[in-house]
Amino acid sequence: MSAPVSRAMPETFRVKLTASRDITPRVKLLEFERLEKSFHFLSGQWVSLVLPMNDEKGRPVRRSYSIASVPADSARFELVVTRVDGGVGSSYLHDAPVGTEFECKGPQGTFVRTADHAGPALFVCTGTGIAPFRGMIHDALTAGEQHPLRLLFGVRSSKDLIFADELFGLEKTYPQLKVHVSMSQPEPGWAGMTGYVQTHVEPLWKELSVGGALPHAYICGVKKMLLATRDVLKTHLGVERPRIHVESYD
Repeated sequence: MSAPVSRAMPETFRVKLTASRDITPRVKLLEFERLEKSFHFLSGQWVSLVLPMNDEKGRPVRRSYSIASVPADSARFELVVTRVDGGVGSSYLHDAPVGTEFECKGPQGTFVRTADHAGPALFVCTGTGIAPFRGMIHDALTAGEQHPLRLLFGVRSSKDLIFADELFGLEKTYPQLKVHVSMSQPEPGWAGMTGYVQTHVEPLWKELSVGGALPHAYICGVKKMLLATRDVLKTHLGVERPRIHVESYD
């Protein structure tokens, strides 16, 4: 569980790209190192990178990404970046050689699990929306939380799964965590969930709501999915707004 979110202005600092590797056909895991000192953040926060190029109005190109790594007393942190067709920012980051330096601003954002959000949690995401949940789940498990945690992860097919071995490994180790994957274009033989993630929210929420503390929902992904999932929770299940936490990346 995270400490309260600081309202201090985010810092601007220099970072160096220290590693770059493909984790799906269109997604790279990029590791950065803050120069000179450690970088401290809360799971769920994001950073903004300034790229060495200008837009059509002559302004520096900036791109913002949720931090995908687990908080640690370290100068290093990770981002997951999807290559967007025609996207100058994502293309530059995918092609950037190790050693490239950037200006960075952060950490920023209030999409975090704080002490007043204690209890069962449903994490709903698509694609690189898994990024903030990687740290949140690690935080909860290493802190010894016994509340049930449910991750509902939507992807097109198995080749688009990010951090799959890590997440399923945690599921085997910690019985309070269950990982559910829904594929919209599954390979033959897939026996798991299919279709849009929002169609699977209701039974998972009802399962989490049986006895004990009321759950919180955390949703991260494209706006269409986010709005549909929030509608299921608010309209069909009557979940109070303070228990629904959202982060859109469109």
